[in-house]
Amino acid sequence: MPELDAETRLTLLKAVDEGFGETVDLTAELVRFPSVRGAEHTAQDFLAREMRNRGLAVDRWKIDIDEIRHLPGFSPVHVAYDNAINVVGAHRAGGSGGGRSLIINGHIDVVPTGPLGMWSTPPFEPRREGNWLYGRGSGDMKAGLAGMIGAFDAIRRAGYRPAADLYLQSVVEEECTGNGALACLARGYRADAAFIPEPVSDGLLRAQVGVLWFQVHVRSLPVHVARAGSGANAIEASFALMEALHKVEARWNSQKSQHPHFGHLDHPINLNVGRIEGGDWASSVPAWCIFDVRVALYPEQDIDAAKAEIEQALRDSARANRFLANNPPEVIYNGFEAEGYVLKGGEAAEAVLRDAHAACFDGASLGEITSTGTTDARFFGLYANTPALVYGPAAESVHGFDERVDIESLRKVTQAMTLFTANWCGLERL
Repeated sequence: MPELDAETRLTLLKAVDEGFGETVDLTAELVRFPSVRGAEHTAQDFLAREMRNRGLAVDRWKIDIDEIRHLPGFSPVHVAYDNAINVVGAHRAGGSGGGRSLIINGHIDVVPTGPLGMWSTPPFEPRREGNWLYGRGSGDMKAGLAGMIGAFDAIRRAGYRPAADLYLQSVVEEECTGNGALACLARGYRADAAFIPEPVSDGLLRAQVGVLWFQVHVRSLPVHVARAGSGANAIEASFALMEALHKVEARWNSQKSQHPHFGHLDHPINLNVGRIEGGDWASSVPAWCIFDVRVALYPEQDIDAAKAEIEQALRDSARANRFLANNPPEVIYNGFEAEGYVLKGGEAAEAVLRDAHAACFDGASLGEITSTGTTDARFFGLYANTPALVYGPAAESVHGFDERVDIESLRKVTQAMTLFTANWCGLERL
């Protein structure tokens, strides 16, 4: 496609700014939906209406696990998918159709808030303070979703439409499995490139870790606390198991120099015990304990081999406990089984993004980022032969208290997303 001329660029950038107040308002409106796992459907219905009002052909469907469980990249789930709704708004190319097709993908699901009293203001009541918009999901990644729609609006406001197929995707399950993005692939959505406006601080994500979720179930012998020495405390026994898992984490971190893109990081592999429950009564030695673990993997790391190493470490640790030696802990995989991903083969798309970024950030070069987290980019890059560019606004306290997104960064990223879409897809007059 021919590059945009200077006049068209300026027209598009002006169109973004003219509608940017609406983009910020849309971000705030999305924050008001408490779209944690299992409760995403109301936000998805809202976005479906917003897309339909813009003339997009809207596809709204409930994910069917049986349709995707056999596909590479699927992650196991043990929760109901009754409200696991995906939404795609499609612009079908008219006229010459000479451009390159594009998917812009974002996720509507957000992580839990934690104790509400630890937020300065309620997490689902958006608050603007200076250049920041606060609220759960403001950065991760409802600002990106709003920017996606803002970019489409700007192109139309400037008097154009994309000259190639454009799919705006709002998916669920990004924070725990990625099965929402996988369901889009299973439904047949394909394009020449994918763009994911995750909050990566105005840079391009070059590489990301894989992620594995699992639970460790510990069972022991319950007795009255007065005879505690004759029982086995499942909660206390779990501490040694956690220590064994952190030794695996340390071993994998010691191997970072063997993995391109990760050797410069202090601690690329993070293992987190994110949840623990156990026991029934303060005066009974706890007979059970379950703890949830998230651990990162390198892009080249085999998931089955990683599982085997984890399970062996737990078995070795259990042998040192008189009770657990005969009652070994059980491992249940209950979420992410995500491979790592390195962006390759997207040189043409990268060049268009670098040009768009420089135009919106005062000529600055596009920086590159290696992430110790994961995104849905892996589905496009690993399983659909589609380069996936992860590029989005700056945000702070993502997954934490008082999450916030940088409004000026969102404006420039929306501008860059608009120029990228226009250059990649090409433009036709309305």
